[in-house]
Amino acid sequence: MNNSLIGLDALAQDQLDAWVSDAKTKTQLGRLPDYIPLLTQTKPNTVAVEIQTTKGKIFSAGEVTQPFALMSVIKPFLLLFVLERSGADEVFKQVGMKPSDQPFHSLTQLSSDRGYPRNPMINSGAIALAALLPGKDGAARCKALCDWLNRLADTHLTLDRAMLTSVRSMANESNRAIAHMLSQAGHLTSVEMALDTYNHICCLSGTVEDLARLGLLLASSSGIARQHQQIVNALMLTCGLYEASGAFAVRIGLPTKSGVSGALLSIVPKEGAIAAYSPAIDPTGNSVAGLFLLEKLATHLKLSIFG
Repeated sequence: MNNSLIGLDALAQDQLDAWVSDAKTKTQLGRLPDYIPLLTQTKPNTVAVEIQTTKGKIFSAGEVTQPFALMSVIKPFLLLFVLERSGADEVFKQVGMKPSDQPFHSLTQLSSDRGYPRNPMINSGAIALAALLPGKDGAARCKALCDWLNRLADTHLTLDRAMLTSVRSMANESNRAIAHMLSQAGHLTSVEMALDTYNHICCLSGTVEDLARLGLLLASSSGIARQHQQIVNALMLTCGLYEASGAFAVRIGLPTKSGVSGALLSIVPKEGAIAAYSPAIDPTGNSVAGLFLLEKLATHLKLSIFG
């Protein structure tokens, strides 16, 4: 790596390969989530990363062909779609912009906020926004979002039906209680429709290549309203890693979103996107190896937006 250069384009492939090798040793510090049966069957030491720059460079390492469910990493793109379709005023009638210091599925947080979701990056906010998608049912609404993203980002996202079946096999009383509270507060007209839509979109699946291409929508001029890019990036920075968001804004300084599948996406505004997948997660729900790689990249390439 040329230490006289900074930024994503200064990355060297051999350096990335070495970091991925180190990241594999970190996976033993995490665990597989136990509340979605199919996620317990993944290989915990899997690590994959792809970096795509706005100048067209691509760096990748690890098990990059391995598909995975995006889970909560879809939330920024749900927000983006609803912003583009309905505008910011309509979106923020349904969700707020404040970070949360509670877990991503906290009913206590929603109750203290009187049924108004704290932000779009936690379950309550995403369930509320899922209700704004167009379509007659959850499958149609998921397809509308999936088709839009595949067309715009040239991705190949598909619905992982086995994962959807696995998600549906669990009662998930916390999300159901959240949806009922949202309904009582006037943010949902149909609890069942919102939950079904939310479950569908979280089971959209792709590879790190697909995830990096999605990230470029938020990193560069891409046919998306600039204001909407700014909104999504800001909320990823302040809310995307749940209650750990503040600490990582200081340490890494990049808009980032995680998912309990082990997916992780970071945006380097005007430079590119970093997509990682490693299914062993920490107690907050963030990929252990993914965060390790992200911190290595951000530190050595001086990527922080505050730097």
